[in-house]
Amino acid sequence: MTFNPEIHHRRSIRLKNYNYTQSGYYFITLCTKDRQHLFGEIVNGKMIYNTSGEIVHDEWLKTAEIRDSIELDESVVMPNHFHGIIKINNPDMVGARRAVPLQNTEQQSARQKTEQFGKPVSGSIPTIVRSFKSAVTKKINEIRKTLGLYVWQKNYGISHAFRHYEHIIRNENELYRIRTYIKDNPKNWETDKENV
Repeated sequence: MTFNPEIHHRRSIRLKNYNYTQSGYYFITLCTKDRQHLFGEIVNGKMIYNTSGEIVHDEWLKTAEIRDSIELDESVVMPNHFHGIIKINNPDMVGARRAVPLQNTEQQSARQKTEQFGKPVSGSIPTIVRSFKSAVTKKINEIRKTLGLYVWQKNYGISHAFRHYEHIIRNENELYRIRTYIKDNPKNWETDKENV
């Protein structure tokens, strides 16, 4: 079905005019379609991957292998979602946060406009996430012999619990807090009301 803004009321979760290719840490959360438990199970506070969970884990590691400008930080595959921290190391953007660097104003402006209209921008968080989701979906569907079925929840809805979520990590305290949250996710599974 073709996207119709009058019907679909799609809203972006991203900051307007923010350049998602600039250096920094980004926290990513992806949920499975309908919060299905597709990637394994929690046993005694530890995540036990099934084949699909191993695919998610392996494809996440490949994300850094195929992109020189990123590093992977803490991550966890859960039965019905995934959390990860990506660090973008873009030498053209060092020190920039919301402003566009002076030496690349025209190039950066073109990049932002391109992404705004849905075309991929190499090295941007939206493109990295899109590529990761696509690779995981393709491999899982090949194994399940269910080509064309969704693995991930679509990116629209009201609550972040039912779509993917991106967060710009703004300081060391926030980075530490999110790392701890990710590490503790498996042992907190039973008490998390969104994991029912």
